[in-house]
Amino acid sequence: MYLRLSEEQKMVQETIRRFVEKELKPLESEVLRRSIEGKPDLPEGKLEELQEKAKNAGFWGINTPKEYGGADLGQVMQAIVTMEISKTFVPFRFGGSADNILYYANEEQKKKYLIPTINGEKKSCFAMTEPNAGSDTRNIKTTAVKDGNEWVINGEKTFITGGNEADFVMVIAITDKEAHAKNGRDGVTCFIVDREMGWRSEYIHTMGDWGPASLIFENVRVPEENILGELHGGYKLGLEWIGYARWIVGARAVGAAERLLQMAIDYSKERSTFGKPIADRQAIQWMIADSAVEIEAAKWLVLNAAFTLDQGEDNRHLASMAKLFGANMANRVVDRVMQIHGGMGYTKELPIEKWYREMRLWRIYDGTDEIQRLIISRNLLKGHVKLGDFI
Repeated sequence: MYLRLSEEQKMVQETIRRFVEKELKPLESEVLRRSIEGKPDLPEGKLEELQEKAKNAGFWGINTPKEYGGADLGQVMQAIVTMEISKTFVPFRFGGSADNILYYANEEQKKKYLIPTINGEKKSCFAMTEPNAGSDTRNIKTTAVKDGNEWVINGEKTFITGGNEADFVMVIAITDKEAHAKNGRDGVTCFIVDREMGWRSEYIHTMGDWGPASLIFENVRVPEENILGELHGGYKLGLEWIGYARWIVGARAVGAAERLLQMAIDYSKERSTFGKPIADRQAIQWMIADSAVEIEAAKWLVLNAAFTLDQGEDNRHLASMAKLFGANMANRVVDRVMQIHGGMGYTKELPIEKWYREMRLWRIYDGTDEIQRLIISRNLLKGHVKLGDFI
């Protein structure tokens, strides 16, 4: 085993780190100001400008196959890049990518949806969650009924990331009620549905900056050729989409927690009480030490999940572990960092409260803490995974 980054990985990491320092962190004051004023974090067009700068620096489609013009750096590199980008609260994502399940598109669908998405000409979203079907996907009620060469979709999806901006949605709907009623997994299909086909989105206000949408489908007619993957094969695609997102949450948690901990370390050296820097207080030292240990543990869980995927192996068990531990770790770290900063940490002058609100979401979306524990324990109890399998 070699538990160190390769020279290439170090080079990419340093390049991304410089990009964050030069292009993103200088925008943090503006983001905080705009947030206080109730405006979007970035002015219109700023994200695209930043993506173009990243593209010129050689970062386009971090994990997109080379045949589509991407860098195809692999999952470990994706984890490292995500950690570095997450050290700032300035909202940014590299361009040149598409949802992992969109690669199941046929050739015509790739021309119409995949390629334009990679090129930044179209925006997509994925919709599975419903008002009464979050973690328990068996409870979905959205249906698609065959009518000639079209399918008619009715239902509502909720908490859909990117749903307000998307040009098209990859939506999961029941296409065989009888099969779906048996186990909740069969009889569902994934459809690619353009906004112009008739669905609408409604903004959902949350305690954080995440602005998800409800998607409403009322007799939306979708042509047969817009089935993504196989008929009645939507559940597998849904799990694949969610599984990829889970360990990425862990990577985001590591990056943000490292930045927050560094803020706490710096502040504890500057802030004095009763004639001494608070860094000399044991209570502060223990909070810093506990945070550092937990961050490091989360980092290796994430990298192991990414490495396993790079080997072409099933990483779903590790992805659940990375998300569960990473999301909870970040919530503990941000709470300690706010405590170390005292009243200042609670103000909107610093980004701690902004991260505090955002991180609480990480324990909920893409599978709650409880669902991750269910998955992990079930895998072990049923023998699907044995202790020590991934060493």
